[in-house]
Amino acid sequence: MKWTIQKVKDLLIKKLDNPDWKLLYDKEKDELRIENKMTNKGITVSLPPIVAKAEVSNELAIDETVYYVTEALKVMGDAVSLQGQENNVYPVIRSTSFPKKSKEGKPLIMKAHTAETRIYYALDLGTTYRLIDQELLDQSDWDLEKLEKISHQNLSTLSRNMSKDTVAGNVFYFVSTKDGYDASKILLPEWLEYLKNEVISGEMAVAVPHGDVCIIVDIRNKTGYDVLAQMCMSFFANGHVPITALSFMYTEGKLEPVFILGKNK
Repeated sequence: MKWTIQKVKDLLIKKLDNPDWKLLYDKEKDELRIENKMTNKGITVSLPPIVAKAEVSNELAIDETVYYVTEALKVMGDAVSLQGQENNVYPVIRSTSFPKKSKEGKPLIMKAHTAETRIYYALDLGTTYRLIDQELLDQSDWDLEKLEKISHQNLSTLSRNMSKDTVAGNVFYFVSTKDGYDASKILLPEWLEYLKNEVISGEMAVAVPHGDVCIIVDIRNKTGYDVLAQMCMSFFANGHVPITALSFMYTEGKLEPVFILGKNK
């Protein structure tokens, strides 16, 4: 089956039919916005990534998007506070092209990370999350220092179980626990240092092509670079929250983005 923007748009409109919501399609941007009619709050989804996912997983890609939108809209109208939520805040990695403001125009709390990535902060609401903006932070009497400290402590408690695969003598480790914060585990310096010193024998590369995976690579020959480049591009194209198709070399405690021109398939 050939998936197109039109086909994905029509299916989403059909499955998201709700008398309390209005759906707005931006043809120039290939985006579908779903809003609550009472509050005008909503969520915007880009259709090209969904088309790419549908080519692989068919209608499952549509159903995943419908679930994501439905759960997000459920909580969007609820009053939210950080008070009493110390165990539910986490840092999240996003690309540098990710918006700096919410759809309502409120500045999101963020911090520089690498040339390709930026750190945002999320309040976990169970089936979905809300990115923390300046207004929410101010209303809750938290400051940035407290938010950073608590969110990183919470992140450090999450599972980092890795699966392992060896390709052409290079070892690939995958953290994909599906807790919503797998890519963010790149923000744990003690863990990266442990891997570098105790697990990796060659050069260490790290990749976060989308939000639900962190890839650690023990590169032992040139083929490893090719495999990593192709893998990152594939994961980036099919991820629900794409971050970057570039990978990073980890040396002396720093992450340096590197462009790898893959030559072999």
